[in-house]
Amino acid sequence: MDPVIVVGAGPVGLTLSLALARHGVPSVVLDEGPGKDEQRPARTVILREDTAALVERLARTSFDKTGARWTGWRSLRRKQVMRELTFGEQMPSPLHLAQHELTGSLREAADGERLIKIAVNSRLDSIEQERGALTAHTRGPKGTWWRGSFLVGCDGPRSTVRKLLDIRFPGRTSVERHAVAALRTELPWPGEALLHRSLPWRTSGLSGGEVVGRPLADGVWRLDWLLPPRSELVTPDILVTRIRETLAGWCAGSTPPYELLDTGVHTVHHRLARRWRVGRVFLAGDAAHLLGALGTQGLDEGLRDADNLAWKLALAWHDGGAHEALLDSYQAERRAVVAGRLRAADQALPILRGGKGLRSYVAGSARGHDVLLTDGHLGHGALGGLGAYAESPLAPEPSEAEVDVGTAPGAPVQDVRVTAPDGSFARLRDRLGLGRLLVVLIAPGTGVWERRHWVSAGVMPRLAAAVTALPHEAELLVAESYPGAPAHSVLLVRPDGHLVTALSGVHPAQLYAAAQAALGGPAENGAKAGSAAGTS
Repeated sequence: MDPVIVVGAGPVGLTLSLALARHGVPSVVLDEGPGKDEQRPARTVILREDTAALVERLARTSFDKTGARWTGWRSLRRKQVMRELTFGEQMPSPLHLAQHELTGSLREAADGERLIKIAVNSRLDSIEQERGALTAHTRGPKGTWWRGSFLVGCDGPRSTVRKLLDIRFPGRTSVERHAVAALRTELPWPGEALLHRSLPWRTSGLSGGEVVGRPLADGVWRLDWLLPPRSELVTPDILVTRIRETLAGWCAGSTPPYELLDTGVHTVHHRLARRWRVGRVFLAGDAAHLLGALGTQGLDEGLRDADNLAWKLALAWHDGGAHEALLDSYQAERRAVVAGRLRAADQALPILRGGKGLRSYVAGSARGHDVLLTDGHLGHGALGGLGAYAESPLAPEPSEAEVDVGTAPGAPVQDVRVTAPDGSFARLRDRLGLGRLLVVLIAPGTGVWERRHWVSAGVMPRLAAAVTALPHEAELLVAESYPGAPAHSVLLVRPDGHLVTALSGVHPAQLYAAAQAALGGPAENGAKAGSAAGTS
């Protein structure tokens, strides 16, 4: 099989290529730039715990030094503290880091991966699909034709791939605008992120009463001021004045020393591509969707696109292009989740920014307003919570053997300690992304015994036989506990970490049926793959 062509060498494209390599699939990354990333400290990303774990796993590095995990969150209105949250084991902090740090680490990992070829100064200008493959042409110093099995457009908001496929990209432009500054200073809340509304001090320029401060590594902060609609041009002098006023307001009237590192204006757009797949070509990341109001981070969703698509492409690649239903499920699952978040944000914005209408929706306007905003910024609730594939075409038929656990079917599993087949202890997330299904037995007490003492006892032999008989390679793991799971529950987990089903004990037939459903049903004949090529 030909390699997968990935168009775009940003975080989503590099994550996808690394995830494909982890599944044993070669890829070619077409980078229209020179292969170097501009260092912009004010351009940062916020990743939830599971997506942060994903990029750390793929980049084979930790972002503890280059990024920041906050100790808490503080919401203020005028001079009043409205809400304080402390991050810890029960409420993990998101990871906040400069985008160039993330991209640099992913690129370094890709450069060292034998299954990944990065072609710099290669700008895509045409795609031709055929029955069993496709070709892409790039222009540059050496115009080249590339032959691939599939192609994924990770080439951003102005996606060439999307335009070549003539896919519409409807939505809203300039939903919100923010003036942004990255600076090194000391604030009264070290390590805490904060949202401050209805600022109690007099301001000049950049009229607006909301600012968000988020710490980064090495004493750096990113500050975002919400700009009113149709606001004036943000000049350097106006921005410096606002920085000094904000720092003085937070530091008892005296502006502390600070080093200004970078500035910018961030404009939020809400758009959603009509289609995410045309034959052998797919869209991911900003090429497929734009969202970012209320603290939601589009890159986090883009990384989820890559994680969802990688294992499906890998299965089709290894089987010679089969699994059409599985490939179709990428759009069905990911587009539905992103569309839901966009709807929630678009419904909330008039309430949050309009003021008067809030009382008809939330009792106690100021506090209710803060709850909605905090949810958006921290990835909770309807505005920011993790998407579940509850209506996925890959969901198995209901079974009497199913049991409720702390994770709903289709939602990402929680990270727990498991015993691996070799008897070693690992984290459940560390076993993801290897192309295998995971079967997790919940067996209290096993954590204190060596695996050799219980691997042949109780339900283990029957479960091991059932796992061996599954229609796809699977790994049997054992956990001493899982939130909400009764003893002897059996969890079936997809390669991207989403729960397929939880069964009350060992039920080989039901486990097999659920695994087959999660793979899109029986594999189609490989010759049928790509039959939709050329449709739009």
